[in-house]
Amino acid sequence: MRAVVCKDAALSVAERPEPEPASGQLLLEVVRCGICGSDLHARHQADDVADIAAEVGYDDAMRSDQEVVLGHEFSGRILDHGPGTRGTVPTGTPVVALPLVRGDGEVHPIGLSAAAPGGYAERLVVEESLAFPVPNGLRPDVATLTEPLAVAWHAVRRSEIKNRKVAVVVGCGPIGLGVILMLKARGVRHVIASDFSQGRRTLAQRCGADAVVDPGEESPYAGDHGHLESAPAAFDLAIDTMERLRRQPLPWWRVWQAAEALGVGPKAPVVFECVGVPGVIDEIIASVPLFSRVVVVGVCMGADRIRPAVAINKEIELRFVLGYTPPEFRETLHMLAEGKVDPAPLLTGVVGLEGVENAFEALGDAEQHAKILIDPGRSAAEPVSL
Repeated sequence: MRAVVCKDAALSVAERPEPEPASGQLLLEVVRCGICGSDLHARHQADDVADIAAEVGYDDAMRSDQEVVLGHEFSGRILDHGPGTRGTVPTGTPVVALPLVRGDGEVHPIGLSAAAPGGYAERLVVEESLAFPVPNGLRPDVATLTEPLAVAWHAVRRSEIKNRKVAVVVGCGPIGLGVILMLKARGVRHVIASDFSQGRRTLAQRCGADAVVDPGEESPYAGDHGHLESAPAAFDLAIDTMERLRRQPLPWWRVWQAAEALGVGPKAPVVFECVGVPGVIDEIIASVPLFSRVVVVGVCMGADRIRPAVAINKEIELRFVLGYTPPEFRETLHMLAEGKVDPAPLLTGVVGLEGVENAFEALGDAEQHAKILIDPGRSAAEPVSL
C-alpha cells in the first residue's frame, strides 16, 4: 500500500504494510483526506506535541524519529469488516469516522501516532462504532470536512453564544472560517471576522461574516454595539442603574437579581481566538470590551504570557476548547448533508500522494489556500482546483 510518511520532518511516499482490521474495526479505502494545521505542527514540532500529550497522560504521540502516516480528516469507503463487527453497514458504503482507534490495549489518535496510521494513504482502519455512513449522496470532498468543522461546531457550542450577541473571529484560517460557518448555522446575527490577509478576509465574507476587518487598519471590537469599553464606563452604568432602581417601588436588589436570572446585564462580545500564536491571547485581553468571553480555539505550541491583572480588571472569561463529542461529529455531518452549512469556500485545492510536500508549502501562502485535500487516486503533484 502506498502512503505518505513523515519522519524527521521529511515527507515521502513509501510502501507500507496493508492494514488489517482488528476486532470491532473496519478497513476503509481512503477517498479524500484533509491536510490540517495540526499536521503542519506535527511535522516540525512532533516532539513538543508529544511532550504535551504526555503531560495529559498519553505517551504514544508521534515523535520526530518515528515513521508516521499523518491524516485525521478523511472520508472513505468500507472495504472489509473485522472480526466481531456488527456488519450493519455494508461493504462499499461511503463513511466518515472519528479519528480514534484501539490497538495494543490502548486508544490512539489516528494520524498523530505511529500506532495509528492516518489517511495520507490508500487505506486505513477505523473503529466501527465511530464510523458514520455519509447521507444524501454528500460529495467526499465535503464529507471530509466533517472532522474540522466538528471542531468548529464544538467551539461554538462551548461558547454558549446567543443569537443576538456579537461574535468576533480573530484569525481566518481553516478553523476560523469553520467557526464563522458554524456561528451562522447557529443563527448568530452579527459575526465580525478579523485577519491581516485580504484573501482570508474574502473567504470569511464568503463563509457568511457580516463584517470583515483588517486589524492593521481598525479594531474588530470598534463600533456602536453597546459594549463597555472602559472601567469608568462600567462605574457610570452602575450608578445610573442604581439611580433608576431606587426610584422603583420594589426592592432594588430583587429587581437586580431577577434581571441577572434572565440574563440581563452589560453587553459584551464573544471572541474566538483562532490564530494560535504567542501573544495573541494577551493582545485580545487588552483590546476587548469589558466582560468579554474569549474562546481559545487556536493551538499555540510555544510558551505564552498573559497579564492576569488586566483580565481580572476587565472581568474577562477565558475558555479553552479541544475536539468534539460523537454527537457533535454526527450533527456536523448531517448539517453538511442537509445543506445547512456550505463549506465550499474552504476547499481551495487537491493533490495526489506525490503532491503532499508541495501542498504543505502551498498552505504557507494565506492568500492562495485554506484547505487542501489529498486524493490517493490522483497523480497531481501540485494543488489543483476541485
